[in-house]
Amino acid sequence: MSNVRPIVAVVDDDPRLLESLEELLESAGYAVRSFSSARQLLISGLSGLDVLITDIGMLGMNGFELRDLVKRTRPELPVFFITGRHEMADQERAQGVSGFFRKPFDALALLGAVGDVLRNQRVEDDHDR
Repeated sequence: MSNVRPIVAVVDDDPRLLESLEELLESAGYAVRSFSSARQLLISGLSGLDVLITDIGMLGMNGFELRDLVKRTRPELPVFFITGRHEMADQERAQGVSGFFRKPFDALALLGAVGDVLRNQRVEDDHDR
């Protein structure tokens, strides 16, 4: 068992939310990479990331488009959506994501969901060896 901290990428164009998510995840022991746009994340690259948390309603590339791109290059990467727009909470389009959280979201529920997918990944990795 390695003691490397899992890396969680957070993409949101709201700087306050980005900061609060960063604090929440770091307090739970994760390494966090924050991005204010999908484009910034893609420029920085997806390698090394363990989880992606993205807002849906962003200028430029939205969360659905980002998820589609990510799934092409890193199909195994867990993706969580957060959204403040209830009309964006389109369950069909949310297929293929690990979780869906409406703002204001329950911090403990989000941490629990991230922890669950990471534990499941670890179990699958052990099976693959």
